[in-house]
Amino acid sequence: MKQNKYDDPGFFEKYSEMPRSVNGLQAAGEWPAFRALFPELNGKKVLDLGCGFGWHCRYAREQQARSVVGIDLSENMLARARANTDDPAIEYRRLAIEDIDYPEGEFDVVISSLALHYVERFDDVCRKIHHCLVPGGAFVFSVEHPIFTALAAQDWYYGPQGERLHWPVDDYQNEGPRHTKFLVNDVTKYHRTMATHVNSLIESGFTITNLVEPKPTQEMLEQIPEMKDEPRRPIFLLIAAVKNV
Repeated sequence: MKQNKYDDPGFFEKYSEMPRSVNGLQAAGEWPAFRALFPELNGKKVLDLGCGFGWHCRYAREQQARSVVGIDLSENMLARARANTDDPAIEYRRLAIEDIDYPEGEFDVVISSLALHYVERFDDVCRKIHHCLVPGGAFVFSVEHPIFTALAAQDWYYGPQGERLHWPVDDYQNEGPRHTKFLVNDVTKYHRTMATHVNSLIESGFTITNLVEPKPTQEMLEQIPEMKDEPRRPIFLLIAAVKNV
């Protein structure tokens, strides 16, 4: 199932108003930890899966990547990315992540930010990414954490005064679709365990080099009071891996 909620005008309008949509990478709580996982990008050919507004594509070029290809299924996303990009070394293409079919060894680095939890077959995508990377090439991605995706409600358990008591986890081992709400719209995400993420990479021929469950920086916690409860449970899972030589 390939979702394209972002070409719905109402959904896209709400998404465009999110802090990370307006202010870019610096407004993304996981960005410092995600950036730290990137390999040296100077002179590298980079593929961004689910590129959205193109923030990571432009960052890669700021780090002197030789070329960048950003793919996304949404025309709205790609139109905004193109409007905000003035760089012939960045190419944006309309393509579903599931449909990538690049030649063997086409890229040095593949990145993906908060897109792969919308993909049903993570193992298939891992094999395709492995194929299009050079030996020793890097795959760095972020997804919603399995603790966050286990229940479709994706919400706290509240006390009688509306206080956040705890984050419930149930049906963790029951992998598969979760029909949930994002920006008041119905979306389908795919829950998979930590083991499935890790083993899919290993079975596809990757070596995992780092795994991070980030929390907002102290600066963000101080500047954004609504984030005070974020360290109580992980929201994101970040993994860096390299293609075995």
